[in-house]
Amino acid sequence: MHISAKADYATRALLELACEPSRPLTCEAIASSQQIPFRFLKSVVGELRKAGLVRSQRGCEGGYWLGRPAEEITLLDVARAVDGELISLRGEPLAGLDYPGAAVGLPGVWQRVEAQAAAVLGGATLASLLPAGVLAGAAGPLPREGAA
Repeated sequence: MHISAKADYATRALLELACEPSRPLTCEAIASSQQIPFRFLKSVVGELRKAGLVRSQRGCEGGYWLGRPAEEITLLDVARAVDGELISLRGEPLAGLDYPGAAVGLPGVWQRVEAQAAAVLGGATLASLLPAGVLAGAAGPLPREGAA
């Protein structure tokens, strides 16, 4: 199994945002805090924005916020936002996989692996990964819609 750098960096960036819900964070601040290459992070954050997992605002007071509460964003959401299919075989989704003869049962195993991975990732929210007390009193107004 392979966890992509994009999924790892995206999750770490979102966790940083979840720790600071009352103010926007810049890609520079996130990259520095999490030791993520800035250019790569900028690309990943763009994908997260397209998926609605982050919101952005331009300007000197701008930056990024979570697009939804940390309690509503799962690791499955993150992985699918940046990688598409959770598990693929030679770049193809597992749904249409079909083998002849002795290997006829193998696609079912791969599909069960994917289902179990989806269950684990779908059951882990950003909020569940934060240190205790980080989200206490964190609810604040959502920033206006914009693009950074």
